[in-house]
Amino acid sequence: MTELCAAKGDRTVSVVLPALDEEETVGEVVRTVRPLLGSLVDEIVVMDSGSTDRTAEVALAAGARVVRREDVLPFLEPLPGKGEVLWRSLAATTGDLIVFLDADLVDPDPAFVPALLGPLLTEDVHLVKGFYRRPLRLETEDYGTGGGRVTELLARPLLNALRPELSGLVQPLGGEYAGTREFLESVSFAAGYAVEIGLLLDAHSSYGLDAVAQVNLGVRKHRNRNLLQLGVMASQILGAMLHRCDIDGSTELTQFVQVAGEWLPDTKTIEVADRPPMRSVRA
Repeated sequence: MTELCAAKGDRTVSVVLPALDEEETVGEVVRTVRPLLGSLVDEIVVMDSGSTDRTAEVALAAGARVVRREDVLPFLEPLPGKGEVLWRSLAATTGDLIVFLDADLVDPDPAFVPALLGPLLTEDVHLVKGFYRRPLRLETEDYGTGGGRVTELLARPLLNALRPELSGLVQPLGGEYAGTREFLESVSFAAGYAVEIGLLLDAHSSYGLDAVAQVNLGVRKHRNRNLLQLGVMASQILGAMLHRCDIDGSTELTQFVQVAGEWLPDTKTIEVADRPPMRSVRA
């Protein structure tokens, strides 16, 4: 830790937690980062994405600054999705380096933030991705592996096909990562679940493979989603990947649900919009 603080110099660090109805977990995530405040970390910000529970109250009590998405760039109507609040967090924070942590982490490790900052502080990189073992948590059962289903079934095969240089990334979609403000403000943000893959592809396009690092964070536990939710997530990720590889794709997803013994189609519009680079918005 002493070495990292020395390497930090006069640079500043913001830790951002995007949150939507995470009252059960957000407090513990904030508390694992709180001891770093004033040394390695300069601010902890929870970006509330419209929670209807006690997320904001719990986060504030744990020691974070809570910012509602509507209060940042208020002249822009918020889009739904995680990428939207991460994009707005750039305007709500001041750090030269920004660490993103998901607010639904279970048993978060205090070493996450120092590990993610390490390469940014000591090497010439712009994006650091965390990787980990991801247990699959279904209701009360906890399986040792099996999490990251969208990664293994969609993202990894597509990366191998479209950007084989990135095939060595263990967790391309993981929500624990860090980047330089220089990079993050220079690229667009996918508004939904595709934000992580979009940033990875843009970092690779802008700076090359050498500007991307990954660090082992051990184990990551969080709330796993059902297959219908994962289908929407996968479609957003697919749309962002195809767009960044100059390939046209559909903006609709048809799924089937069983109602009274019948399988009925449920067609959703998939949000594939990008927010423009924050640098251009500030200008």
